[in-house]
Amino acid sequence: MHTISVVIPTFNRKKFLARAINSIITQSKSPDEIIVVDDGSSDGTETLVKNNYPRISYYRQSNKGVSAARNLGIRKSSGQIIAFLDSDDEWVAEKLEKQIEFIIENPTFRFVHCDETWFKNGKIFNQKKYHKKRGGFLFFDSLKRCSMSPSAVIVCRTIFNDYGLFDESLPACEDYDLWLRISRKEKIGFIDEALVKKHGGHDGQLSKTTKILDYFRVQSIYKLIQDKQLNDTQEDAAYAVLTKKIEIVKQGAIKHNNLEQLKKIEQLECQINQI
Repeated sequence: MHTISVVIPTFNRKKFLARAINSIITQSKSPDEIIVVDDGSSDGTETLVKNNYPRISYYRQSNKGVSAARNLGIRKSSGQIIAFLDSDDEWVAEKLEKQIEFIIENPTFRFVHCDETWFKNGKIFNQKKYHKKRGGFLFFDSLKRCSMSPSAVIVCRTIFNDYGLFDESLPACEDYDLWLRISRKEKIGFIDEALVKKHGGHDGQLSKTTKILDYFRVQSIYKLIQDKQLNDTQEDAAYAVLTKKIEIVKQGAIKHNNLEQLKKIEQLECQINQI
């Protein structure tokens, strides 16, 4: 029997949070606990949760970012399986049931994700071909872009013992960073059904509030190379993607006359060249 904890990090998303929580409560397979980690909201999030969802475990921290919020939720959770749901997304009713069934039928898998339906400003947004999800050994896919959504994954707790938690120094791309660490060795399970409704287009998205996301991807690949945990083929691929992403960041900084960002990436490039 698998016990399940669901962790919802949130920051000033009261208008979306109830939708997310209700999609968990109405799951065909109920989780054993739901944890909301409030990353210092000022919009009445605490009142919403405590008044309407008394059985939910609510934790509040000063604004430390989504990585710290997810990590706190992981530490406070008790389930053998941990699922994440971003507070602006929602689940289809069979999401947990189908993913738990997958793990029961495939016990060697410790990480399972699923497909998603994307919405932008309330309308279905068609994904590009290169966004197509799959399972298997996804390290090379994950180098190019974030190939799995936090809202779409369930993770055995033992994964975090082996690969660590989310990197709290990263203000964005923290999922990209952790998925790289996991996928370098772990085979990823996949359910080819859209069991997550992913909502975009609103002002609170990290992709809107955080500029030059590839800078943080560069940091993640650099750390991975420094750790010397990659095989030769993985390391060659990491260097190739790293070089491309450094150039993307440099060109973006030049285009927008962001001299501070340009200096940062050039300094990081010098460190990388010294490896």
